[in-house]
Amino acid sequence: MNPIFLPLAVALSVSVSGLATPAHAAAGHGYEFGAPGKPASATRSIEVNLADNYYEPDAISVKQGETVRFVLKNSSEFLHEFSIGTLAAHTEHRKEMAEMMEMGMLTRTGINPERMNMDHSKMDMSGMSHANKGKDMPMRHDDPNTVLLAPGENKELVWKFTKAMEIEFACNMPGHYESGMLGRIDFSK
Repeated sequence: MNPIFLPLAVALSVSVSGLATPAHAAAGHGYEFGAPGKPASATRSIEVNLADNYYEPDAISVKQGETVRFVLKNSSEFLHEFSIGTLAAHTEHRKEMAEMMEMGMLTRTGINPERMNMDHSKMDMSGMSHANKGKDMPMRHDDPNTVLLAPGENKELVWKFTKAMEIEFACNMPGHYESGMLGRIDFSK
């Protein structure tokens, strides 16, 4: 199998407790709608339950300039993702998540650390979506706008919404988005 690389190559560090800590986009990479936020700057927390192919709540209202702490809990029996992005970004990300499943990096219930951390530099990357983009980087699921949660896991993601635009939160695990695991992010005035 060939490796893949998720778009928007940036670092997201996860503490021992499993809570995501804020990360900063790598040079040259950014998000038009926002950026990782500082926990101390969060004006409120929103609890989100990741269930079997749906979120509770399925819509969230934010204000432009607001920093939100998302408190995430996977109450499902499957690996799920909470990813903030545009429809186009989610569409591309789903292709790459499917490749990660094909590579054995992700399973229905978790992450395979051995496959996720192996040296992919000597592997044939032809045919994989990240190789076709000319990216020569290691495969990681480490975008600051995205968190993977295994069954029973709790994590946090802190995000500053800098520009009002059409975005959503979604799970891009194969078949989950198509089954309805997405939610709206509305900008209030």
